[in-house]
Amino acid sequence: MHSLARTSPPPPPQVLICGAGPAGLALACALHDRGLAVRVLEQGDAATLAAPGDDGREIALTHRSRRLLERLGLWQRLSDVAPLRRASVRSSGSRTPLPFEAGGQDLGWLVANHRLRAAAWAGAQQRGIDIRCGQVVVGFERRDGTACVDTRAGERHAAPLVVAADSRFSPLRRLAGIGACHHDFGRSALLVPMSHERDHDGVAQECFLAGHTLALLPKTGRRTSAVWTVANAELPRLAAMDDVELALAIEAAAEGRLGPMRVDGARHVYPLVAVWAERFVAPRLALIGDAAVGMHPVTAHGYNLGLYGIEALSRRLEPGCDPGGMDALLAFEAEHRRAAGPLYAGTNALVRFFTDDRAPVLALRRAVIDVARHLPPLRAAITRRLVDA
Repeated sequence: MHSLARTSPPPPPQVLICGAGPAGLALACALHDRGLAVRVLEQGDAATLAAPGDDGREIALTHRSRRLLERLGLWQRLSDVAPLRRASVRSSGSRTPLPFEAGGQDLGWLVANHRLRAAAWAGAQQRGIDIRCGQVVVGFERRDGTACVDTRAGERHAAPLVVAADSRFSPLRRLAGIGACHHDFGRSALLVPMSHERDHDGVAQECFLAGHTLALLPKTGRRTSAVWTVANAELPRLAAMDDVELALAIEAAAEGRLGPMRVDGARHVYPLVAVWAERFVAPRLALIGDAAVGMHPVTAHGYNLGLYGIEALSRRLEPGCDPGGMDALLAFEAEHRRAAGPLYAGTNALVRFFTDDRAPVLALRRAVIDVARHLPPLRAAITRRLVDA
């Protein structure tokens, strides 16, 4: 249990959230602020949640996401936030990138995932939210107008509504009998923190190259997160490189745009698997975050979509009403599917197009970038989508 001292036992929960990641804790904060009693079950320990280690992931936040985090008081707790001023896209064989900018304002902001996790934990602690750590969920059932969750420790927790916020491979989703479509891209992302000689000027670079993809995400100072996406069969070759070899390879793929580069921290590898749950709700159950939609990271909308889902769900849960009522849950599902569906399908199509290295497709995508470069209204429409999604 969390460390805040209580003078009385917490009230019975109206909403039980499984998963204390940044999505689950942000939802807990939002529902608490709506006047609902919330309990969070988490399999990890409190010390790790309070001070999570750097997992290498950088999260791009839109203007809408910033507003949501500000309302929850979580934005103010973040540190090392890097402005994303511009972005560029280029393809193999094309020297001139396709630029995106937002007319003087930032496109968004980049923040390390572990800092988002720590901010969400601190926000939940400040509110005194009931968080039970070391709880591995092993059972789920519905009974007499409530949903019940059983844990490996032999405890049973019940509430009118249970929310799965326990990752794209959600155990609770499976226990509730909700299927999901998994799209394994056969690729993995190698995340490498880099320092470099030249300023990045807040520009994110997405480079679709023959055989691999390189994203360069600006951090504070002269630091960048290099996200090198390769076929899984290529991972052993990259893993065998020492830091000097790897830095030279990334510098070459970046065409020297940031000057000499060096590895500036631990590497991390993540297999790329997108997930779409067949349903986002069921009686007495809702899915949020990656449990509902696990996105490919290329368009950087994973956590943003999670926040939009949190907003859609919390808006419909009124104090004094049954939080597990199907009318509210179905309205949430309809809104979230409308928001997430086109982004999910479009992102997967984009990935397929820009990672197909057959000669005709390479020529076509170079042509697409060249045409888009000369169509400012198209770039402006894409930019608006990036900014406020």
